[in-house]
Amino acid sequence: MAPSPAPLAASTPLLHGEFGSYPARGSRFALTLTSQALHIQRLLPKPEARPRDGLVPLSVISGCCTLRSHSPSDSAAYLCIYTYLRGRRGGRRRAARTFQADGAATYEENRAEAQRWVAALMSLLRGLPLPGEEEITPELLPRPPRLLLLVNPFGGRGQAWQWCENHVLPMISEAGLSFNLIQTERQNHARELVQGLSLSEWDGIVTLSGDGLLYEVLNGLLDRPDWEQAVKMPLGILPCGSGNALAGAVNKHGGFAPSLGLDLLLNCSLLLCRGGSHPLDLLSVTLASGSRCFSFLSVAWGFVSDVDIQSERFRALGRARFTLGTVLSLATLRTYRGRLSYLPTTVESASPGPAHGLPRAKSELTLAPAPVPPTAHSPLHRSVSDLPLPLPLPQPALASPGSPESLPVLSINGGVPELATDWGGAGEAPLSPDPLLPSPSGSPKAAPLSPITEGRPEMPTASGLPPSTPAAPAASTGGPQDHLLPPLDSPLPPGWVTLEEDFVLVLAILPSHLGADLLTIPHARFDDGVVHLMWVRGGVSRAMLLRLFLAMERGNHFNLGCPQVGYAPARAFRLEPLTPRGLLTVDGELVEYGPVQAQIHPGLGTLLTGPPGCAGQGP
Repeated sequence: MAPSPAPLAASTPLLHGEFGSYPARGSRFALTLTSQALHIQRLLPKPEARPRDGLVPLSVISGCCTLRSHSPSDSAAYLCIYTYLRGRRGGRRRAARTFQADGAATYEENRAEAQRWVAALMSLLRGLPLPGEEEITPELLPRPPRLLLLVNPFGGRGQAWQWCENHVLPMISEAGLSFNLIQTERQNHARELVQGLSLSEWDGIVTLSGDGLLYEVLNGLLDRPDWEQAVKMPLGILPCGSGNALAGAVNKHGGFAPSLGLDLLLNCSLLLCRGGSHPLDLLSVTLASGSRCFSFLSVAWGFVSDVDIQSERFRALGRARFTLGTVLSLATLRTYRGRLSYLPTTVESASPGPAHGLPRAKSELTLAPAPVPPTAHSPLHRSVSDLPLPLPLPQPALASPGSPESLPVLSINGGVPELATDWGGAGEAPLSPDPLLPSPSGSPKAAPLSPITEGRPEMPTASGLPPSTPAAPAASTGGPQDHLLPPLDSPLPPGWVTLEEDFVLVLAILPSHLGADLLTIPHARFDDGVVHLMWVRGGVSRAMLLRLFLAMERGNHFNLGCPQVGYAPARAFRLEPLTPRGLLTVDGELVEYGPVQAQIHPGLGTLLTGPPGCAGQGP
């Protein structure tokens, strides 16, 4: 067997070519594509020694396409690349760079060259290998993934739909992804939708909200009769809510610098466009009544759950509600008597840190449809299906050289291109998209989908916020057996560790983040097979507790040496509150108060994360 070729160095050129520019007349550029970046150097009218924005990392490119002129005399083809580089003030700025492939005499030859660049760039963006000595052709690209997007219009102080329309939909359209968009209308609506979906029609489900909507989706999948196949459906999250803990962990996994708000949304959208998924540990949580639910984030008791639930009445403030809730909870700091028992992992650490030894992460998974038996279709209400947006698609309408048409003015910060004139669609646009391949017979458009009622979602009014007191989430009836847990009212087997203390807080957490800006367990990974237990005993001062949460923004809280802070990695745990009143939350959702126990199920789910560490810390 011939040895596999050695991986190419990040600086090894894969493609190199000379292009004209648009709309600037007379400029020429040299483009060089490597496995990590696109290098752009101006050749004419004056070469640049240090070109501005000349190095474009692939991590900030959402997609690309070829365009053609409607002028019969224009033999050039156009290569359009969409980028989201950081501006001088740190925020991401959308830009469309357009280059003119004009090295050949005929349009067909120039089109082939532009398509070669698109095929190579899109292959790299999606983690697909390029052929060694073979020709790079559009046939390298697989069918675009089909995603079901669920948006909670109440998320993010009611701005979730606006962010979705202005930023998310343009970006995933630039990436060539196929999608259907559905607005949820009430609590547990997403759970009901996924319980009736024909999952074989989708390659992933993505929520646009906070962590609560993904909690509904996950438990809806595990409540299906075919849960063993349903739970394999890749799930993604685009943060448009006030609690964006999982998105913060995805952002860190992708190598981006810590971000909040719109920047966090754009980072996670870029990672979604890149494709790629990762095994996701899930926590099976048994409540006092014997019912079960599944968690991807955390189980909290004490200070954390108090802040989470009591700040619900300040939801209109967005993520600032947690700051206000923290101040109020500090002013009335309480302790809770309880018993915490846990089954330690093989290697236990007294204090976590970056060098904490954990198993190596599993290899990345490819995004592929999850084959499941067909189920009854359920109507999906208030949806936007297959890009029927009220605005034009996010690709520049270009005027050919010498055309009297005015040039387009691109919207830089995430919008779609707009024309400088009053062109409203009468007649032909100056240029049009030039698709790489015709729609294959097996594409989603050729297959009948679940019934969907078309129409633009109705936006909630400023006063139409959801109730401040959430209803208890429904329990899951499916899912794997908890082989490490005895019945909740039975004694624990040997090998468990038990602590009976006065606690300020007890937290069981899976990913690295408790919030988008709270790096709670810096070394945690999505599939490390560990539930990370952290607790703070009574006796901690308000000042020290505040210092702990401020240091948590950088993940330095374990370095403060606070004697009341404890940590243990575990495979299972049981929490028995001995205080008659309190609040328990699972993934930020209020659940019944009383004894609770949980077990980790390694790699049970699949999370859409994009490639690991692709972004570095700069772009």
